[in-house]
Amino acid sequence: MTIRKTSLTLACTLAAGVALGGAAAAQDFPSEPVEMIVPWGPGGGSDTLMRIVSNHGEEYLGQPIPVVNLPGVSGTQGLEEAREREPDGYTMAQIHEGLLVSHYTGVTDVHPDDFEPVASFTLSPQYVVVNADTPWQTFDEFVEYAEENPGEVTFGVTMAGVPHLHAAMIEDATGAEFSYVGYEGTGERIQALVGGHIDAAIGDIASALEFVKEGDLRYLATGATERIDATPDVPTLQELGYDMELTINRGLFVPKGTPQERIDVLEESLTKLENDEEFVEQVNNAGAEVVIRGQEEYAEYMNELDQTVSDLAERIQQ
Repeated sequence: MTIRKTSLTLACTLAAGVALGGAAAAQDFPSEPVEMIVPWGPGGGSDTLMRIVSNHGEEYLGQPIPVVNLPGVSGTQGLEEAREREPDGYTMAQIHEGLLVSHYTGVTDVHPDDFEPVASFTLSPQYVVVNADTPWQTFDEFVEYAEENPGEVTFGVTMAGVPHLHAAMIEDATGAEFSYVGYEGTGERIQALVGGHIDAAIGDIASALEFVKEGDLRYLATGATERIDATPDVPTLQELGYDMELTINRGLFVPKGTPQERIDVLEESLTKLENDEEFVEQVNNAGAEVVIRGQEEYAEYMNELDQTVSDLAERIQQ
């Protein structure tokens, strides 16, 4: 009886020690800068938005968050590097939907499951946008024509990229059939659309809104879940009866195996950005919305999207 009591006391003491050790480790973290790998070049949408996160997040994390650009291979080269980093909480990597597209089209073997989510921060709503000289005034008119005239609508995308995925999701949901024209980036395909070289494209606020205001282009629908303040008259696809979210969500992940208590510190600190008015204003000025998803919600979103991309992989092969 005495032996059992002593063993039980020892076990409780050890358990308490482990718990206190974990708490102490969390309190001591971070004690040095936390590096943020952005797998795209300077000046692009991801770089711009993640630097806003970095600049403002430092105040809440208590340490600098230096951005390291590691571009290449459709935004996957930097993630290969991040995957191999020490899982100690001192490396975060920016990921968006494009990683799933690259994975399922054979560009890379890197997958979000190689990481643990911290949180997502910015949402860039995507739009179905057409040249203003086309006859379609509504999304329904556009879809009806594309259904009745398979392949006649020329649709600008980034081949095997997120815009290609979004267009394929529209095809899958509506029965429309497009002829795809590939462009390297959003700006290039919007310029082609303005020039009348294509009929439609996936665009966003930053690249297309000024052309819409000038009367050169027309937004037919947004893939955001709610109407956007900058485009209050543009309906969402969900309003129109299509259960789709066409957005680019930029978030931060850490390598698999990072201690949970350190992930919690990163999440708790950085999600405070949601209430930072200057942060929100700067993100809005960059053409995005602040929509923060914590670890669990972000993981759920990525898991659901993973199934969608897997199902549509054959359609978006290069």
